[in-house]
Amino acid sequence: MAEPAQVVRDKFSARTMAAVQLLLDDYRPRDFAVELWDGTRLNPEPGQFCRFTWRINNPGVLRAMLRSDRQIALGEAYIYGDFDIEGDIVACFSVGEHLATKDWTATEKLRLGSLLLGLPLVNRHEQSAHFRGRLHSKSRDRAAITFHYDVSNDFYKLWLDPAMVYSCAYFKSVEDSLETAQRQKLDYICKKLRLKPGERLLDIGCGWGGLVLHAARHCDVEAVGITLSEQQLTLARQRIEEAGLSSHCDVRVMDYRDATVLGTFDKLVSVGMVEHVGKNHLSEYFDSAFSLLRKGGVFLNHGIGRSKRSATPESAGFIKTYVFPDSDLVPISTMLETAEQAGFEVRDVENLREHYFLTLCHWVRRLEAHESEARELVRDLKYRTWHLYMAGCAHYMQTGDTNLYQSLLLKNESDQRAAPLTREDWYS
Repeated sequence: MAEPAQVVRDKFSARTMAAVQLLLDDYRPRDFAVELWDGTRLNPEPGQFCRFTWRINNPGVLRAMLRSDRQIALGEAYIYGDFDIEGDIVACFSVGEHLATKDWTATEKLRLGSLLLGLPLVNRHEQSAHFRGRLHSKSRDRAAITFHYDVSNDFYKLWLDPAMVYSCAYFKSVEDSLETAQRQKLDYICKKLRLKPGERLLDIGCGWGGLVLHAARHCDVEAVGITLSEQQLTLARQRIEEAGLSSHCDVRVMDYRDATVLGTFDKLVSVGMVEHVGKNHLSEYFDSAFSLLRKGGVFLNHGIGRSKRSATPESAGFIKTYVFPDSDLVPISTMLETAEQAGFEVRDVENLREHYFLTLCHWVRRLEAHESEARELVRDLKYRTWHLYMAGCAHYMQTGDTNLYQSLLLKNESDQRAAPLTREDWYS
């Protein structure tokens, strides 16, 4: 007769805690607690404030340390409920990085293996993104965008600001509300673009239309947005109609590579879209942007860049596997070099990573505050996936492993009078 499940779990408690202590032996300062399913607890080091509790629900979770893709394994353990984080989830990522990258001596490997192999296996059906077709073909890019953005408009409404801006906000003070900071970001972009009444603006990857609505309402421009998400299109068009701006705004489902049918524009903006392009398609992206601009036009490219001090990932990590399939983060030097090769003159570059850290912290807290509604809308797995991914992004923005850049690019074409004389004039 098989042993009851609780009896089986309890007999693994001592082995699991021994493995935990070995894994964390050289992690300092240990300002968090570990608690097992049976209440066995490892408290923080003396004198340390407990930032979070790592609550292990499944004795087999630590076998993730035996996998070659430890980062993905740890992420899966969280989203499937094998462990929970109670407290500051952003703070747990330094521990996760330690476990995912730790190198052990032969003696440590032998001891760790003897402990972990005695724990049960965790078997589950992965719900990661798997797409067919050529990488960054139009059809595959649309499938990847649909996977992330067509989750549920109501889900995103729970934790985004009222304007539904899903990108880095701009904080003049850490006390600013998310709504205020996002409005300031939209103002900041319009100032950098020097939008004037009657100009044509194209927003590549326009989301739910927050920027095109803001630009049409406050700068009196003719704004067109393009997206690959049907759900974003539906809500964006509804918001434009409700605002009475249908004569000034338009949003379409369209790949940036097909946007030449829209004609040329005075100004171009892309916010949080370049991450989906792929390093090998950056030339196509910047060439397309250059061809869409009129002479003297300005392109503001806003996107996440990987720090050059961070090693190029050898394989897809958790976010690329479960959240942003086919995404590709490149260093800012690569982006700017490719933009210059397309013909752009680089006029300004600004790193806003501290602003994105604050933005992500707001999103995490707002998602946590609406946990029950989120779970009802998208179920437990998707809620836990988004919770983990946004907390992880906050951690990497805080450490500088990733950065958020706004690059101001000019289609000069030898017209030396196309740019203002001073930086202050650009943003006036």
